[in-house]
Amino acid sequence: MSEGQVTNPRPRDDVAFEDVTDSSFVYEFGGPIGAAAMMLGFPLLMAYQFLCVYDNGGHFLLPDSFSDIAAWAGRMGQRYWEIAAPSWTGARIYLGFTFFMVGLAFVCPGPVMYGYKLPSLGGQRLAYKCNALWSWWVAVITALALHFTGLFRLTQIIDNLGPIMSVAMLWSFFLAGAVYAVTVARNAKHRASGNVIYDYCMGVCLNPRIGTLDMKLFTELRVPWPMLFFISLSCAFKQYEELGHVAPELVFMVLAHWLYANACNKGEECVITSWDIFYELESWYLLFWNLAGVPFSYCYTSIYVLKNGPMGFSVLWNILCFTLLIVGYFFWDTGNSQRNRFRMYWNNTLIKRNAFPQLPMSFIDDAKYLQTQHGNKMLIDGWYAYVRKPHYTADLVMSLSWGLIAGFGSFFPYFYLTFFLIVLVHRVGRDDARCARKYGSDWDLYMATVPWKFIPYVY
Repeated sequence: MSEGQVTNPRPRDDVAFEDVTDSSFVYEFGGPIGAAAMMLGFPLLMAYQFLCVYDNGGHFLLPDSFSDIAAWAGRMGQRYWEIAAPSWTGARIYLGFTFFMVGLAFVCPGPVMYGYKLPSLGGQRLAYKCNALWSWWVAVITALALHFTGLFRLTQIIDNLGPIMSVAMLWSFFLAGAVYAVTVARNAKHRASGNVIYDYCMGVCLNPRIGTLDMKLFTELRVPWPMLFFISLSCAFKQYEELGHVAPELVFMVLAHWLYANACNKGEECVITSWDIFYELESWYLLFWNLAGVPFSYCYTSIYVLKNGPMGFSVLWNILCFTLLIVGYFFWDTGNSQRNRFRMYWNNTLIKRNAFPQLPMSFIDDAKYLQTQHGNKMLIDGWYAYVRKPHYTADLVMSLSWGLIAGFGSFFPYFYLTFFLIVLVHRVGRDDARCARKYGSDWDLYMATVPWKFIPYVY
């Protein structure tokens, strides 16, 4: 948790404007119809999967026949309301945690970092107080203290998971509406389509802030991944209460989600120059997935192994899963560090932090790169000498391990892998098209220099 020797470096002034695609607009996800379908479909999908995993042992819930579909939908809705309707307990847990993290964002120490120049602000840079690491550890220590003193048993999370999830979904809709309304009232819309449904879904606000708190950075890091970790930790404590021990598969999931949450928060300063923060608009799409989708859709393995475990797999199988997790994590952490610290080095915002764990090969001295006419530099060293998206490959390996630890008795532990693969393929295609427009012939040279996307000589 130590910050080491850190400073608050000012960025250099000669870093190229990221303005080529900032003002462009194209419909994504099928335009207004696709946006409406997502806003209806994602909550229904989450509710359905929750019933399958939490209430039906990880098995699909299907109508008996075609003529039974309407009655089946009614039964599903009734059962969801019985076990997952929003409740005051769910609201206290979810919103209590959220506002606790907001408070920590204002009071915890951390270095002040600066993002890219923003064309929408006339080339100004926004300052970010990067104290997510301290907030994360304070939250973990506080949660453990509350649990072991009996003031708030963490098992209440899994016991009330349905109501908590429902509150999270409603909160994301409300927050997206508030951001949209304030942005419209201030006449500060950015890349708006003019279609209310689409703009609400995909966003019109680039940098929403509450004082010094950047909402996009906060909602991307400080709620979803810590909440996911606490759900898995809650499952482990629940299993201990029921069995007197924690099975290897739940130990695995607690470790997996701790590694991910810890990495996201210890590397917060690396995120501020990412595409998500620089370019993406704060929207229902981002808010729903960060505040509800991530914690309550990526936890299916933990719920499944709690409801169906102990799984009783062999020591060899468990070693295989743990090995995949650790190897995947190493390449994911170092891959993200290599590309982000390369950017930070040339942006003159690189700082040294001693956040645990610091892995070898996280920074490349004298890294090789391609200089573009646009002014940016493309990294072609480290893992990025072999493939263009090594961090995505490693992320997929980790997500595969999250499924394998549960075996093959259910699809739902593999939902994260399936969904993530679809998202990454879409994102890579979108990134390639954007970079081709932005860099022109330089992008062709980069593609020739590093021709593989995910796996060398394969794809």
